[in-house]
Amino acid sequence: MLKFLVWLVLLVVAWPLALLALILYPILWLISLPLRVLGISVKAILDLFRALIGLPARVLRGPRAS
Repeated sequence: MLKFLVWLVLLVVAWPLALLALILYPILWLISLPLRVLGISVKAILDLFRALIGLPARVLRGPRAS
């Protein structure tokens, strides 16, 4: 909702810039989608490596006491 209000203020102050933002925002969002997928994949791989490195310590620590 805040983004819409900011856009309305921009529309009143500088309408050509507001219309340009309205047109370019979906295009930039589509361009950023592959980068988001790449970021999620890299994070998953790093989490897997961290889990594999920490596995021997977790096994040697033994079961947790409840």
